[in-house]
Amino acid sequence: MDSIFAPDAPSVEPYDDVTALISAEIDSFEGYTHPHGKRLATLADAIAERFNFASHDRFSLRQAALLHDLGELMMERDYICSDRVLRDEERIDMQRHTVIGEQEAARRGHSRAVQLLVRWHHEWWNGSGYPDALERDHIPLAARILRVVDTYCAMTDSRPYSVAISAGEAMRYLIEWSGIEFDPKIVSVFLSIGDLPELNSFAPEEPAELTSC
Repeated sequence: MDSIFAPDAPSVEPYDDVTALISAEIDSFEGYTHPHGKRLATLADAIAERFNFASHDRFSLRQAALLHDLGELMMERDYICSDRVLRDEERIDMQRHTVIGEQEAARRGHSRAVQLLVRWHHEWWNGSGYPDALERDHIPLAARILRVVDTYCAMTDSRPYSVAISAGEAMRYLIEWSGIEFDPKIVSVFLSIGDLPELNSFAPEEPAELTSC
């Protein structure tokens, strides 16, 4: 397994309870009504277990999952939770959130592993992501896991500007973009992780058809 983690990285890290509170604050700011960060952390950890991550690596991944959009919270842009498509200049500005999140994670005392995962969770397998245009195995495995799981969780939950889609639709999207946005082996493992409750979509159920008496 490729890793950005030091062999002697500690198995515990300060601010775990505080990190969960910050994650809830991020979720609220982004307009999630369900615990997006915790959901992401659980699914990311399930994938990491299948790749035989060491315990301290799994802990860092969970912490990064909780904090991945910390930069958005720090930027406090009104457009982030608006119910419209972003303008080009807003989209460019928004891409700064990964670096701002990295810097804020450092300021709050999180490990370098957490900082870098926050920075790289929008990198794409084909190199067209941001902020560093990393590609393929140059993207740490943990960051590639976050890219898959964050996309799935975001697509299957509603926000002011985005209506949730079904789990099946989201999984089809992951398959379609495998080898482009996502590492194919991560997608393959994600599709096999079973029936965790966190896989459930928050898309509204279709109303049952009325039948005549």
